[in-house]
Amino acid sequence: MALALYRKYRPAKLAEVVGQEHVTEPLATALTAGRINHAYLFSGPRGCGKTSSARILARSLNCVQGPTPEPCGVCDSCIALAPEGPGSIDVVELDAASHGGVEDARELRDRAFYAPAESRYRVFIVDEAHMVTTQGFNALLKIVEEPPDHLVFIFATTEPEKVLPTIRSRTHHYPFRLIPPGTMRSLLERICGDEGVTVAPPVFPLVIRAGGGSARDTLSVLDQLLAGAGPDGVAYERAVALLGVTDAALIDDTVDALAAGDGAAVYQAVDRLVEAGHDPRRFASDLLQRLRDLMLVQAVPEAAERGLVDGAEDELSRMTDQASRLGAATLARYGEIVHNGLVEMRGATAPRLLLELLCARMLLPAATTTDAGLLERLERIERRNAIAPEPGAAGGADAEPAKRTFVRPTERAAGPPAAEGPKPAESKPAETKPAEAKPAESRPAETRAAETKPAETGPAETAAPASEVSEIEQETGDDVVEPSRPSPEDLPPQVAAAASAATGAAPAEQPQAGPSREAQAQAGPPQAEPRSERPAPESGAGAESGAPENGPAEPAEPAPAASSLDAAAVRRVWPEILAAARQRSRSTEALMVNATVRAVDGDTLVLTIGSAPLARRLSEARNTDVIVESLRAV
Repeated sequence: MALALYRKYRPAKLAEVVGQEHVTEPLATALTAGRINHAYLFSGPRGCGKTSSARILARSLNCVQGPTPEPCGVCDSCIALAPEGPGSIDVVELDAASHGGVEDARELRDRAFYAPAESRYRVFIVDEAHMVTTQGFNALLKIVEEPPDHLVFIFATTEPEKVLPTIRSRTHHYPFRLIPPGTMRSLLERICGDEGVTVAPPVFPLVIRAGGGSARDTLSVLDQLLAGAGPDGVAYERAVALLGVTDAALIDDTVDALAAGDGAAVYQAVDRLVEAGHDPRRFASDLLQRLRDLMLVQAVPEAAERGLVDGAEDELSRMTDQASRLGAATLARYGEIVHNGLVEMRGATAPRLLLELLCARMLLPAATTTDAGLLERLERIERRNAIAPEPGAAGGADAEPAKRTFVRPTERAAGPPAAEGPKPAESKPAETKPAEAKPAESRPAETRAAETKPAETGPAETAAPASEVSEIEQETGDDVVEPSRPSPEDLPPQVAAAASAATGAAPAEQPQAGPSREAQAQAGPPQAEPRSERPAPESGAGAESGAPENGPAEPAEPAPAASSLDAAAVRRVWPEILAAARQRSRSTEALMVNATVRAVDGDTLVLTIGSAPLARRLSEARNTDVIVESLRAV
């Protein structure tokens, strides 16, 4: 019969007790100095080393070289009191759960007066001391208060408050604690190395969570997994099935769907959970643990390095991305809903129905009037408006679209004077910046004619772009500046197409004859902007040269999606898609950060974004081309 791991790897010295340095170090110092007390009280959760430490203390007291914190291990006392030794007649260990009556206490008291047979001290280890009755404690009170010199009492209990106060006040109390996850993982990896069994790294967090910080419980779980390990060791799938925990991929899909507001994907995850035979209560508990980890990752970016969050490297990367897409108020509200739902699930006859109701509450922040729901809705609005990247974050050609500004026509007329360039005696109005405006001679005759004819541009045609610009300006919060001529990217798609076709008629280095700058200035600033939807010339130089490079192009046909591709699969690689888009266009990546994957319809990827103006910007050909290229790259 194989020996259980918690017995095989039981510590034999104080230095081998893991995670209890606050207890073992003072005990070792007291043993070295010879300051031995007549009674000790070890308290703490189960399986954290109380009884093992009591046996080590008895071994250290009776060693030939002792009292010493380092038993020699070769003398008769050390061999008898070893973890798997036969025991010593001078060290008595009894269980108060079955020997806690007054008669047992009296028998113990009578035996305590006898001197040790072959050791230095006679040690009584009383396990589960809180089970001793009040009468039993009263029978021991006198001998615990004034014991003989050769007698040492060690009480071990999980509930020190139930120990008689008169007994507790006469002992040295050492509180034991649960073992931290980092320390526990080091112990498990060392034991697996000694056993020669390969364990997948994601299995360790599952075992540690199942053990709950208790070394004995954790080693029991690991022992069960090692017993059923195959030739390749302990696989993650085997551990998930055996321990009954929720697969991390299912948790990831649920969190991604909640972040995207995709109710269909959330309920599909619940259905997959039930079809796999998992307990909805356990899923809710694991989801609450994930929400806790996300809150810590969001509040403390270096949570993994500090040991606050445990997980594999790829899992920590996914949690970082999820935390960036869910705000603090959203995570707090989700955690509160799931926590309250776990309380409601106790004794529930339909746990799946209750779990689906929890998901419905999380998906509908507007369904509640509490502060948490209002904070989440406000947080969504703030995140929706923050679409521009940090100033100076990008360089080159992609930097300008990210800093794009929008101007109302009525504000262009009163622009500040140009900051640079010589001013001739008779020049055009001061609102034209030489660095931004294109010379009149470099523009085609058709465009210059349109700029000098105010009657051809009706008020209805100029009002629509102005209202659209105003709406976009409210969404983005961009500052208003005075460009003399907007770039094609700043225009609506239809106007940009017409303007691009018109400006492509003649290159900048071939000036043509046309109206002078004075004539353009007399035409008026509002009509000077090419925002009217004039059709592109059917013939001539513009039709022959085609659209310029910055003009809208036909989006490439996306590659056919695999049959197994769905919105959840795209969400899993969405950070990689954003990284690929960042390499191609910073402005497109800034828009995609605020977009969410809604669905995959055949070979079409459907994205949603917070407002109609932003949706129109994201739908422009230059942005869709970047998205298609990023999808193909990933």
